[in-house]
Amino acid sequence: MSIANSIAFARVRRVGVGALPLVALLGLSACVTQPPPRVVSVPAPAPQKVFVYPQNGQSPEQLDRDRYECHLWAVQQTGVDPSRADASPYERVVVQPSTPPGANTAAGAITGAILGAIIAGPRAAGAGLVLGGATGAVIGSAADANAQQQAQMTQAQINSAEAQGRARADSYRRALGACLTGRGYTVS
Repeated sequence: MSIANSIAFARVRRVGVGALPLVALLGLSACVTQPPPRVVSVPAPAPQKVFVYPQNGQSPEQLDRDRYECHLWAVQQTGVDPSRADASPYERVVVQPSTPPGANTAAGAITGAILGAIIAGPRAAGAGLVLGGATGAVIGSAADANAQQQAQMTQAQINSAEAQGRARADSYRRALGACLTGRGYTVS
């Protein structure tokens, strides 16, 4: 049994049955755990396509050969191989906070008020309620701010990784287009 619960039960014995609902709420609040953050995968947009048109009457076989050779050259130049199964530069992940903003502040205020009223005793329960509620709200507010900061940092990391993936994919497309243009094709 935790220290807070043992203090609460000691107060109930002294105060009587009137504080029993407060003790029950306190006991139930100790059982609540914060759910883990949800990670939701957003469908990746379709990759950009490179359209190639022969300018000098190249045959379809020549076009396939040139596209393959230019693909190998672009992979060598950029280090990006979009033909690999695990290559997905457009995949995005969005992290959603598990609790709404302000939930920890409200929970802290309620828990602090209950604890303050119990600890203060029957004569100063009102003052304990106010002081405990204010203290709990401050602590809950700090927890809310920390959770929001963590969510923003995680989203910034995801956005950075996505931007790097897109930049790498764009460099591959530019290299492929330059190679095919040099071989007499129009690329769009």
